[in-house]
Amino acid sequence: MTGHGYAPEVALPRLLLGAAGSGALSLHEHEAVHGEMPAVSGGSRRGHAALIDEVELAGLRGRGGAGFPTAVKLRTVVGARGRPVVVVNAAEGEPGSLKDRTLLESAPHLVLDGAVAAAQAVGAHEVIVCVCERTPNVQRCVAQAIGERGSRTDGRVSWRTTEVPAHYVASQESALVSFLNGGEAKPTFTPLRPAERGVGGRPTLVSNAETYGHLALIARHGPEWFRTVGTQSEPGSVLITLSGPVQHPGVYEAEHGSPLSSLMDAAGGSTEDVRAVLIGGYAGAWVDARHLHALALCGEGLAPYGTRLGAGMVTLLPASACGLAETARVTRWMADESAGQCGPCVHGLDALATTLEQTLTGYAKSDHAARLAYLSSVVARRGACSHPDGAARLVASALEVFAGELADHARHGPCAACSRAGSLPVNRYGSARRGADGQSASAGTRPRGRAAVTAARAIGINSMSWRRSAPGAS
Repeated sequence: MTGHGYAPEVALPRLLLGAAGSGALSLHEHEAVHGEMPAVSGGSRRGHAALIDEVELAGLRGRGGAGFPTAVKLRTVVGARGRPVVVVNAAEGEPGSLKDRTLLESAPHLVLDGAVAAAQAVGAHEVIVCVCERTPNVQRCVAQAIGERGSRTDGRVSWRTTEVPAHYVASQESALVSFLNGGEAKPTFTPLRPAERGVGGRPTLVSNAETYGHLALIARHGPEWFRTVGTQSEPGSVLITLSGPVQHPGVYEAEHGSPLSSLMDAAGGSTEDVRAVLIGGYAGAWVDARHLHALALCGEGLAPYGTRLGAGMVTLLPASACGLAETARVTRWMADESAGQCGPCVHGLDALATTLEQTLTGYAKSDHAARLAYLSSVVARRGACSHPDGAARLVASALEVFAGELADHARHGPCAACSRAGSLPVNRYGSARRGADGQSASAGTRPRGRAAVTAARAIGINSMSWRRSAPGAS
């Protein structure tokens, strides 16, 4: 790499630095904030190891959910045979996740910078940006940014954008590659990984949009700068979609290891009592609200509670809602969203959803809790992909956190809150309305070891009055 230039002194924001809430930063505005992108040194694919070394030293892990080390992916692609392809995964299949959409609607050039740097590092000449088919504004922002760049910025890299079906499993890595190869957007179960044999049979680097944004910052400022926030094992910042009963739901950039309570403070505090928090999206787990002040936003802080950040969703459940009804509703949706390629998805998830629904109505058998626990255990780790694992984890956590409610529903049937189920979004695109006011509070910068959280501008992400309520109900 060329020498690292000016590094901003403020700890946060990083990815969202300069976002003004009035639309995407132009190339000129982007470079005024971040400076020009340094060139990747080396004259051949094998000679681009400097950036990969820096990514490894930085400790960057993917922000799409799995948390896989980015440097390992890069090296796998470099070591495979054939001309590589770079894929930006911004399909964002989680209904309640808006982080990638926010990033591309506010700082698209940062993501594209990271994709170009990755392409140069692995020797790719083609970058494919994948966005959800139902996010036209994201498509416009990406297309406009690509048009602004031209050959002067990206050298030999050619660009292509693709609209991906709006399904939960479509954003999974192998599903994305299958779709780009002309097949269905469904996960595949094959021995070879996309990094070895992906788009067109070529080695393919598939990473989340946020991951490329971080990569661009590492290329500019170096691994030491990247590690000035976060924890030793999980350095850097992370984008989090916070929803539920807080004053200002939205997308926030937080330091890894920040207390969850500080994120809530940055969002203006809670507007009503909280019963539980769902962390990690619909493949995550419920945590009882009594642990709220003990939760830290990192793997080590969340592991004791059986979950992880995943794709960065933190959903607060108000005490006025029914956690079991919300879990049943999401489980049914997860069953309907399955690829239908294996027994655990086709039969197991349907059985889980049906048993939960029967429990809510009071028609479940006396051993309802034992049956749900059994179904969760037999579904997990037996599918053709990880989709059933996530649903099983969600249900298993609900059995623990909502044990009292489960027994009450089994004896007495539905509660008053069951008819109001809808706190968790399962149909984001069908109900989303646009036009947020674009103003959001910032928690500023705080000492290392405490919270370091800043709010993203809402930037047109109004989902059922986004600034005033949780992401849209179906």
